[in-house]
Amino acid sequence: MHSAAANPHFAVAILPQVLFVLGVGFFVADIRLLFQFFQFRRLRSSALLTWPGRKPPFYGLLIIIGAVLSVLIVYKLTFLHMRPVDVFGETMMLVYYGYAVPLSLRIGRGFYEDGIWADAGFIPYSRIGGLTWREGEQITLVLIYRMRAFARRLVVPEVYYGAARRLLRDKIAAHDIHFTGKPLDLGMHDERDDV
Repeated sequence: MHSAAANPHFAVAILPQVLFVLGVGFFVADIRLLFQFFQFRRLRSSALLTWPGRKPPFYGLLIIIGAVLSVLIVYKLTFLHMRPVDVFGETMMLVYYGYAVPLSLRIGRGFYEDGIWADAGFIPYSRIGGLTWREGEQITLVLIYRMRAFARRLVVPEVYYGAARRLLRDKIAAHDIHFTGKPLDLGMHDERDDV
């Protein structure tokens, strides 16, 4: 008696469902990255200190995957005469690898008038409850949310490090970033020293 997993007909029958579920996941990721790009377009005129996003590891491989997916989609639609809904999963992956990821790299990371664009998205200054620098192989600013035990990071190119520290000091001095409200705050601590 053979198990269902060992049956090749079972694998062929379940593949479309697996690709559809993957497509739904990639659709959500595509929407998220496109939303971030449109948010960036709204904010870019208020940029104070920004730099281009870093390419992810194996970026070239992602582009190749996008090219292979486009050939696969054309093959399925043209030669196999499949319906467009049957290539939904592959199409969402193509949009992600071929368009959404390259588009997200055009988002300027860094400092804006109303917040910081970290590696994973925008954080308004009012939501930042703590900051810390990690200086190792790369200089990283760790941003801690005010209301949640959650942090985001921003890799800062060394050439912008001094300017970033000065900008943070100015934002703290202007009370755009505010760390007070801790118990026993006697008013003797200058928050700008936290940068």
